[in-house]
Parts: sequence; C-alpha cells; structure tokens
Amino acid sequence: MKLVKGDRVLIIAGKDRGKEGVIEKVLPQKNKVVITGHNIIRKHMKRTAKAPQGGVVELFSPIDASNVALLDPRNNKPTRNRSAVPKPAHAVEAKKATKESNSK
Repeated sequence: MKLVKGDRVLIIAGKDRGKEGVIEKVLPQKNKVVITGHNIIRKHMKRTAKAPQGGVVELFSPIDASNVALLDPRNNKPTRNRSAVPKPAHAVEAKKATKESNSK
C-alpha cells in the first residue's frame, strides 16, 4: 500500500464519491484507509464505564484503498503514481527517526 497518514485523497467510489479528504489512519493488513469526515456510520453504543452516556455515536468507517486516488499537491489532480508525489514531511521525519534509532 502506497498511501500514508496525512495524504490528501479523492474518493472515486462509494457513497462519498467525488469528495476530497485527508487520511487519518491506514490499515495495511486490511488494505483500507480511514478518511477524516467521510464514510460516516452511526453505531448504537451500550452504556459502559468508558462511555457512561451510551446512545448513537457517529464513527468514520474504513474505505478500501482501491476506492481512493492520491491527489498531486502541485496540480490538485488525482494520480496513481506515488513516485511523482512528494512524501509528507511527517512520514520522512518518522523514517529518519527509526533509521537513527536502529543504527545505535
């Protein structure tokens, strides 16, 4: 999977087709991504110690990675070629940090 947290994507299939969003979470084992503000589901929650109120809660549901297209930051158009799009700064910093900790 070539998508990372923080990427801007366009949803190309499903009920939110045509909408843009930012990836909040990546689930590589399931090949899915969670996009902030999209694919909202309502779940009925029972009262618990964690959630004493209970009731109906709105959650962001995962979308299959094949149903989103990465947006190129230069021209704001969808692309499938990751090599043409620069990686987000936080992904590069995280990779540097893991490299430095492994070399010690």
